[in-house]
Amino acid sequence: MVVSADRTENCIAIIPARFDSSRFPGKVIEPLAGKPLIVHTYERTIQASAVERAYVATDDARVVDALKEHDIESIMTRSDHASGTDRIAEAVEKMDADIIVNVQGDEPLVDPETIDQAVQALVDHPEAAIATAKHSIQRWEDVNDPNVVKVVTDPQGRALYFSRSPIPHIRGKSIEEVGETTYWQHVGLYVYRKEFLAQFPKLAVTPLEDLEKLEQLRALENGFSIVVVETQHKSIGVDTPEDLERVRELIESQLVEE
Repeated sequence: MVVSADRTENCIAIIPARFDSSRFPGKVIEPLAGKPLIVHTYERTIQASAVERAYVATDDARVVDALKEHDIESIMTRSDHASGTDRIAEAVEKMDADIIVNVQGDEPLVDPETIDQAVQALVDHPEAAIATAKHSIQRWEDVNDPNVVKVVTDPQGRALYFSRSPIPHIRGKSIEEVGETTYWQHVGLYVYRKEFLAQFPKLAVTPLEDLEKLEQLRALENGFSIVVVETQHKSIGVDTPEDLERVRELIESQLVEE
């Protein structure tokens, strides 16, 4: 399936921010270096030169209230969405935009340059419906960690599969023989064409998506092309209080250096 591409710079970012996270409820408004976590994510996102404007999509008034103090626009969405992509599809339904960036609300260290790379990749690949990113995995424990999503691509950089399991399987060789760039971690940043977002919520959950609990597999299983760019930046998603402390130390150390 091919989604047509208009070469356009009309690009906005939507940051989905659900309050009731199963592992860390309320994480998006946890204080971090004097600001709610979601504010850091927003401020990093709007540093991307491709992004004309950004909004936070949420279903909770507590998130809206936290954003008001920082003059950040929010969009209230339904609370029954199955995924962040479904939430974004509702948020942009009546917006005038051709390219939509999905930055996860719990990524306060998201890299603006990686956003620009992914947007440019979608513009450069008219056959693709989605662009995303990857970086090489250097630690063996990350290869085997189901919370670290892996991706394999073809020689043109198009995604073949995403998995929580180690992919590809190495048979008959050691990791030293095949090199350090065998395993790639998927970076949870997406860039969509608006017409794809109009179709996505209408698609039923697919078998592989249901098994892996990865919504990008729904796109692949329905024949949409996903182009993947390589980045050197390794962001830290905040899934637990321990992750928050790691990010807090990094941000506060950067503030001291400045």
